[in-house]
Amino acid sequence: MTIEILNLISEKGGDPEVVRESQRKRGESVELVDEVIAMYNAWVKAEFEVNQLSKQVNAVQKEITAKKKAKESADEELKKKADLDAQIAEMKKKVAEDEVTMRVKCSTIGNLVGKDVPVSQTEDDNAVVRTWHPDGPNAEVKQRTDIYAHHEVLLRLDAIDMERGSKIAGHRGFFLTNDGIDLNQALINYGLDFLRKKGYRKIQPPFFMRKDAMARTAQLSQFDEELYKVTGDEDDKYLIATSEQPISAYHSDEWFDAPEKQLPIKYAGYSTCFRKEAGSHGKDTWGIFRVHQFEKVEQFCITEPDKSWEMFESMVATSEEFYQSLGLPYRLVGIVSGALNLAAAQKYDLEAWFPYQGAYKELVSTSNCTDYQARRLEVRCGLKKPGETRKNYVHMLNGTLTATERSLCCIVENWQTPEGLTIPPVLRPYMQGRDFIPWEKELPKTLQKKKQ
Repeated sequence: MTIEILNLISEKGGDPEVVRESQRKRGESVELVDEVIAMYNAWVKAEFEVNQLSKQVNAVQKEITAKKKAKESADEELKKKADLDAQIAEMKKKVAEDEVTMRVKCSTIGNLVGKDVPVSQTEDDNAVVRTWHPDGPNAEVKQRTDIYAHHEVLLRLDAIDMERGSKIAGHRGFFLTNDGIDLNQALINYGLDFLRKKGYRKIQPPFFMRKDAMARTAQLSQFDEELYKVTGDEDDKYLIATSEQPISAYHSDEWFDAPEKQLPIKYAGYSTCFRKEAGSHGKDTWGIFRVHQFEKVEQFCITEPDKSWEMFESMVATSEEFYQSLGLPYRLVGIVSGALNLAAAQKYDLEAWFPYQGAYKELVSTSNCTDYQARRLEVRCGLKKPGETRKNYVHMLNGTLTATERSLCCIVENWQTPEGLTIPPVLRPYMQGRDFIPWEKELPKTLQKKKQ
């Protein structure tokens, strides 16, 4: 993932101050821009010197040819050419190494921050774009203390087993059991059908990637903080944290030469995902809200460069419609510049209401990554027009539709009754037509004491 390095070079039509300002908005290093510019200038100078030496070699070769034609000794010229060839080989090796170093450094500069992103370094300044409530625009969310938390609902339904899950898989391990499996599969199948009706193509990717493939689509920081490494007989692999990673690489090194006919492409990705989730604490670790393994239905879209913002709004609207169909109150939030990952030019989160906790929690993140991912993955777009000197790349966008275990937490906390769980109407066709699940058992004694 990387920005266009020529955007930093004034002589190539770039505007480095635009990139510096974007870095300031992110709270990232502005000096990094100047370091890359200096590396670029040194690299260009070295390439020029190699070209000059190549011209000398050509000149010496002409002398050698002339002397041989005249049946004269060319030993001195041959030695000179050999010395020049060795010098060029050494310089070319260094130029190539310097280019790699420069491009790696450039890849640590974030995407250009979108014009509508709120500028701040604290998420307290995230902008609420709009809210929605199933009871109408004037309804207000309220905290409730007369109901169960989501993990308690699932325990009473005998839908999860956290104790045995931790025993087998460690911290945050879990078993889905009985209706927990049915509810999770219902969300998966409903989500995939929901997207298919909107023109998305279903795709289930591999659950692991080669390191070189992962490196082209994931931030370096993710390797240590988020990704699980798997060692086998062949090269090391990494378990995917989201289907966005393999789907973004699906068209790597491909060229959409007729984008007006070939794009957009809208993928409905489905996969199990694996994340270390280091550092989370408190109520976010209750039950299956934040776990190391979960299922997710993902929106991933590829567009022409001038169509990505329109697609961004469409993807956000799709997510909103999905959660409206589930009857879950939510708010749509514009994420501040300082909280954007490097690839995102803009990001919206959909945060749904958890009534027991009295808090909005993130269920969806939708990002427009413009050409940041496509550039590293070399996914080209269209043919160069007369006068154009730069390659054109597709734009890539990603957005959660549902991380099903987390969405399930929100559904059960909102749809519980004193007798059990009412199944949201849209899920009933995927639940054998059932509309209600009664309590199966009491809470463990440790939780009963806390409720008293």
